[in-house]
Amino acid sequence: MYENFKVLISEEKLQERIKELAEQIDKDYKGKEITVICVMRGAVFFAVELTLKMKTKLKYEFITMTSYEGTDLTEEVILRTDLRDSIEGKDVLVVEDIIDTGRSMKYLLEHLRSKSPRTLKVCALANKPSRREVDVQIDYLGFEVPNKYVVGFGFDIDNNYRNLPYVAYLEG
Repeated sequence: MYENFKVLISEEKLQERIKELAEQIDKDYKGKEITVICVMRGAVFFAVELTLKMKTKLKYEFITMTSYEGTDLTEEVILRTDLRDSIEGKDVLVVEDIIDTGRSMKYLLEHLRSKSPRTLKVCALANKPSRREVDVQIDYLGFEVPNKYVVGFGFDIDNNYRNLPYVAYLEG
C-alpha cells in the first residue's frame, strides 16, 4: 500500500462485482455474439477480468482516446486509435474504466453509432456522477465513486499505479 493512497474498492469487492456484471451481460446476450470494445488504456484490466468471467461468444476490439494530461482534464477528446474491424450490424459492448464528465463517452458513442452497430451498450467499472457535464447511459455499472482522483485497477496518474489490484484514491 502506498502511504498517500486510501483503498476505496478492495480487490475482493472488485472481483465480486465484476462476476455479477459478467453474469448479467451473459443473461442479456444469451445466444448472441458480441463485439467488446475496450477503451485503452484504463479499461484493459476491467475488460480482461470481465470477459474472462463471461460465457458469451465475443470478439475483442480496442480503441484509444484521451482527454487527460496527467491529472488534468482537457477540453478536447482525442481519438488516437480507431477500430480495426467493422462493427456494422453487430451487437457492441463498450467497456470503459470510468465515466466522469461524460464528454469522452458521448464523443465515443457518437463515433461508434456512425459505424452502424445493431446495438450499442456501455459497461463502466466506475461512475463519478458528481462531475457529470453530459448525460450518458451506462447499461452495466460496477461502482459509483466520490469526486476523488482514483488509481489502481487500470486507473492511473501519468500511466503509473494502473497495476494496483484495488481502487484507491489520493488522500490529502
